[in-house]
Amino acid sequence: MIQDIEPKKLYNQYRQAQPDKEDYIAIFSKNKILIKESAEADRSIRMPRREELASFWETVSSDSDVHAKQAETDIYLFCIDTDSYFLFLIDECLLDEGRVLPTNCRWAALSEIRMLADHELCFAVYTAYHLYRWYQTHTYCGRCGTQTMPDTTERMLYCPKCGSQIYPQIAPAVIAAVTNGDKILLTKYAGREYKRYALIAGFTEIGETAEDTVRREVMEEAGIRVRNIRYYKSQPWGVDGNLLLGYFAELDGSDQITIDENELESAEWVRWEELRDMDDSFSLTREMMRVFYEKHALV
Repeated sequence: MIQDIEPKKLYNQYRQAQPDKEDYIAIFSKNKILIKESAEADRSIRMPRREELASFWETVSSDSDVHAKQAETDIYLFCIDTDSYFLFLIDECLLDEGRVLPTNCRWAALSEIRMLADHELCFAVYTAYHLYRWYQTHTYCGRCGTQTMPDTTERMLYCPKCGSQIYPQIAPAVIAAVTNGDKILLTKYAGREYKRYALIAGFTEIGETAEDTVRREVMEEAGIRVRNIRYYKSQPWGVDGNLLLGYFAELDGSDQITIDENELESAEWVRWEELRDMDDSFSLTREMMRVFYEKHALV
């Protein structure tokens, strides 16, 4: 999965810092990130380094006083081993498609990153995006409307007027692999860019346990009951600000599927043999499919 970057390690403790020329800078515009492509034949990608963005600062500063605010908008994110990552926050209206970008740089959709990047870069991009959305969403206090300020000792925004404290928000959600003997319930989302097979998924609601969420989501989306719910593994998923909790569960009663057409395009029971090549090594969903496949392949 994307967080499996061993032997490297994520250090997400907050600290006050300014970027050095070799540090990586995350710049987002909606659901796109600025990436730098290698000039070599492999066309590998990475985030641009601070020193590679000098010309970019000049182009955006023609529309705003970016240089004067740069110290306030270079936000330390985290380290992966000794590599430091920073976020550059800028008004998205200044990031139009026609603006001149640094050499070999381009905008890439987050969905494309998953296709092109290795685990380390994908994990860094998704985690940076989680924090980007948090900073972007909480520019102003939700209680009194005053502009928030970053704390100097921890990852927190506070309101200088009413004292409200705002911490990064993580939404728990479940992934449910529902099995029926040698078959597993696979779905396709309705109205989504993602068109591959998926498992039942959904957010935990107020007052629910994760197991309650599994029962409710499976019933709501596929119209079936489950039993023997077993926890498998978790995964941070920064694209949606989630912590995904993976569960296996068994069919309880009728296998007749009745889908929620607002959520799903399709849902069907799929035999284990058809899952042979479905693991992409990035997501909890695909790993759980592989686990189900291997359980039956080894029998």
